[in-house]
Amino acid sequence: MMNYQELKQLQPEISQRFCHVLEQGRLAHAYLFSGDFASFEMAIFLSQALFCQEGDGVLPCGNCRTCSLIERGEFSDVTILAPQGNLIKTDTIRDLVKNFSQSGFESSYQVFIIRDAEKMHANAANSLLKVIEEPQATIHIFFLTKQEEAILPTIKSRTQIVTFHKNTAILERLLEEQGLLKTQAALIAQLTSSIEEAQKLGQSKQFLDTIGQAGKFVDSLVTQPDRAYLQVPILVGLVEEKAEQGRLFELLTLLLADRLHDSATRLTIDGLLEAKRMWQANVSLQNSLEYLTLTKQ
Repeated sequence: MMNYQELKQLQPEISQRFCHVLEQGRLAHAYLFSGDFASFEMAIFLSQALFCQEGDGVLPCGNCRTCSLIERGEFSDVTILAPQGNLIKTDTIRDLVKNFSQSGFESSYQVFIIRDAEKMHANAANSLLKVIEEPQATIHIFFLTKQEEAILPTIKSRTQIVTFHKNTAILERLLEEQGLLKTQAALIAQLTSSIEEAQKLGQSKQFLDTIGQAGKFVDSLVTQPDRAYLQVPILVGLVEEKAEQGRLFELLTLLLADRLHDSATRLTIDGLLEAKRMWQANVSLQNSLEYLTLTKQ
C-alpha cells in the first residue's frame, strides 16, 4: 500500500486536504469517494491514520503491526466490504449495521470501507440511512464508487463527496516502471480507471498478448481485410470471458482512434461500433468480428 508521499503524487490536492482534516481532527463520519484512481488507497491510508500509534504526527507510519494488518485487510476494527458477484446483498449490510452499535475491539474507532458501493441493493443502501443520519462519533464510513450516478441520492446527500480524477500520465509512468513498453503502458492507462486494475493487466501475459494481436488485427483491417478475417480466431481465443471481450472492443477502438487522420479508418470505426452492437445482442464475438472484416472487403 502507498505512503503519504506516494498518494500525494497521485492525488496532490486530495492528499493535502485530508492532511489538514487529520491535523484538525475533523474527519467526517461518511464520505463518498467517486472515481477509482487511488480512492481505495486513500481510504486505507486514512484508516491507518486513525489507528496508528507510531506515526509522524497525524500521518501513519505504514510499517507497524496495526498499519500492516489494515493493509492486509486483517485489522478487527476496519471492515472492507465488496460485492459478491455483481451485488452487495441487503443481509450483508444489515449485519454491518449491527456492528455500528459496538465499540471497536482495539480502540474506540470503527471504519467501514464499502467498495463498488453502486452495487448495493436499494434496500441495503436504505438500511444505512439511519446510521448516516445519526452518526456515532466513533464510526467512519467510506463509500467507494466509479459510477457516482448509480449511487442513491439519499446516500449522496448525506456524505461528503470527494472526486478522484485519473492521472493518466502518472499511471503510464508507473506501468513503464513496472517494465511495460511505452505503447502498452499508454493503452492500459487509457483502458483502466484504477492503479490496481492497471497493474493487474500489466502483469497479465494474456492481456499483453491481446494488445499485440489487436494491433496486428487493426493493421490488417485497415490495409488487408482478407488477412484480418484469418486473424479473428487467434484474437477470439485470447478473450474467452465476456468482460475480456468488452475490453477488447475498447482496445480496438483506441487503436483505431490513433489512425483518425485516415478517412478509411473513420469508416472502420463505424463498422466496429456495429460489430459491438451485434456482440451486445448476443451474436458471438467471432461472428461479429468476421462481419466487420467482411464489410471492409
